[in-house]
Amino acid sequence: MAKRMQTMMRALLGGALMVGALSLPTTGMADDKAKMVIQVSDNDSGKWNLALNNAKNVQKDMGKDNVDIEIVAYGPGINMLKGESEVANRVNEAVDSGVKVMACENTMRNQKLDKADMNVKVGYVPSGVVEIMQRQQKGYTYLRP
Repeated sequence: MAKRMQTMMRALLGGALMVGALSLPTTGMADDKAKMVIQVSDNDSGKWNLALNNAKNVQKDMGKDNVDIEIVAYGPGINMLKGESEVANRVNEAVDSGVKVMACENTMRNQKLDKADMNVKVGYVPSGVVEIMQRQQKGYTYLRP
């Protein structure tokens, strides 16, 4: 009976170890990257600077090649993506370091803005809210500073 119990325990332990091994992340796969989407919907340079600092710190702490970061601006937050905004230089630095900075085209239409009004380094999404939702569905961590 004791020998049978030992055999069962070994089988259970072996199975548990196998399940644990299967759940461990594997290296070298594209899905290994951490992903974060940051919402900025306030016309506030302080919030923008905080969002940009958060993105920079995440890249620094995790290694910029190990994380995909996207900042999505809509509503009043779109003003900080205009070409002459007070955070334009910081936005440029973020884009140059690999952060995607995206402007909502719905907001641009509503505010009568076109791409000529915007920072030349930003990208565009049809809808900021939908972009954030879709990123979350793809496993991105959501942050709103």
